[in-house]
Amino acid sequence: MYEVNQHQKEHAILVGVTQNSHSRGETEEHLEELSLLADTVGAEVIETFIQEKDKIDPAYFIGRGKAEMISNRAIESNADMLIFDDDLSPAQVRNLERLSGKKVLDRSGLILDIFAHRAKTKEARTQVELAQLNYLLPRLTRQWTHLSRQVGGIGTRGPGETQLEVDRRLIRARISLLNKELDKIKNQRAVRRRGRELIMKVALVGYTNAGKSTVLNALTQSEVFVEDRLFATLDSTVRRMKVANHSHVLLIDTVGFIRKLPHHLVASFMSTLEEARVADVLVHVVDISHPHFFDHIRVVKDVLNQLQIATKPTLYVFNKIDRLPHDGLLARLRNEFEPAVFVSAISGDNLPDLKNEIDRLISRTVVDIEVEIDLKYPELVSKIYDLAQVLEAEYNEQRVRMKFRTTHEQLPKIQYLLQEKINGQAA
Repeated sequence: MYEVNQHQKEHAILVGVTQNSHSRGETEEHLEELSLLADTVGAEVIETFIQEKDKIDPAYFIGRGKAEMISNRAIESNADMLIFDDDLSPAQVRNLERLSGKKVLDRSGLILDIFAHRAKTKEARTQVELAQLNYLLPRLTRQWTHLSRQVGGIGTRGPGETQLEVDRRLIRARISLLNKELDKIKNQRAVRRRGRELIMKVALVGYTNAGKSTVLNALTQSEVFVEDRLFATLDSTVRRMKVANHSHVLLIDTVGFIRKLPHHLVASFMSTLEEARVADVLVHVVDISHPHFFDHIRVVKDVLNQLQIATKPTLYVFNKIDRLPHDGLLARLRNEFEPAVFVSAISGDNLPDLKNEIDRLISRTVVDIEVEIDLKYPELVSKIYDLAQVLEAEYNEQRVRMKFRTTHEQLPKIQYLLQEKINGQAA
C-alpha cells in the first residue's frame, strides 16, 4: 500500500460513477463517505467528480475523454492522487496513472491503507497484510516496468523468469504462510474462548463510527480507544459487564461495517468477526443522527447474513439521541424496531434502560434447570459442567442435586444425555 506522509497532507480528487441502477444522490452520498475515508488516512479532498455512464469503460473506467479532463485538472491543482469510489481493474489503474502522472487508488486500496494504520494486535496486522497481498497480486503489472528477462550469460541460463513472475511467486508463498499463521491464531483464540464458554456473550455490531466503542466504555467503565473517524478500532475488544439477573456477561466490541466493503476484506477479517459469530446476543448500534442511518442498518444486516448470524437475538441501540433536533423520529422507530433502546453513550442518557434490555434479552436465551443425578454417573455430571453454568450442586452419599443455567441451543444436548441415562437405568 502507499505510505502517507504524516507531516504534510496529500491532496486528493475523488471520482464516482452513476449508473442506471443508482441515482446521482446515492453517488454523492457514497462520495461523502469516501471523503471521510480519505480524511482518516490524512488526505485532503480538493475536488469531486461524478461521471454518469451506462456502461463502465474497460480501459479507463470513466471513459478516455473524462479521464483526460480529470487528469488535466489534477495537474492544474497539484493533486497528489485520484481516488475512485469503486474497485478498478489493474489495467484501469495502469492507464489512469499513465494518463495523469498521479497515484490512483480505488475504494478497496484506501480502506486497506486505513486498516494498515489502525491494526494493533498481531492478528489484525496479519489479516491486514493478507488482505493487502490478495489485493496486490492481480495488480502487480503496474508495479514493475522492468519486465525483461533476468540477466543472462554463461552460468545463468535456465527458465528465465520475469521479475513479475518472481514477485508473484514470492507473494503467493507469503499468502500461504499468512494463512497458516491465521489458522494458528484462530486455534489459539478458540482455546482462550473455551475458558469463557459458559459466560453469556454480547457482541456490539454496527456501521463504522456508530459509537460501539463509546457504548462499551459507558457500560463497562473502560477506556477503549475512541475517535470520531471511520474504522477507529479494528481489533475486537472484550470487557466484563454486570447485569441485574446475572453475575456478569462479556461485552464484545467488533470492527465496524461499511458500504461497498469488498468481499475479500470480509473474508480476511473473518477470524476477528468470529467473536460476533459465537455471541449469544447481538447489540446492533445505530448512529441515529446520521442522515442515512436506515441505509447503514441495511448494510449491517447484509454483512450479518454473510456471517450467517442474522437470526441471533438482536437488540437495536439507537445512539447519539443528544444530536437529534426533536424526538418525533423515536416514536416511528419504536414501532418499526423491537426490541430497541434510544441512548446517548456520551451523555449517559438511558444507559440503565440499555443494561436492563440486554439482561432481558439474555434471559430469553437461557433456561434454568434443576436435576438429581445418581453418583454412579460421574461422566454425566462432568458433561453438565461442560455444557452449562452450574449455579448450585448439593451432594449426598448417593446423588447430587444440580441447578444449572444453559442456553436453548445447548439444552437439547443435555436433555438427550439425561434421557439416555434414565432409559439405560430403566432397562
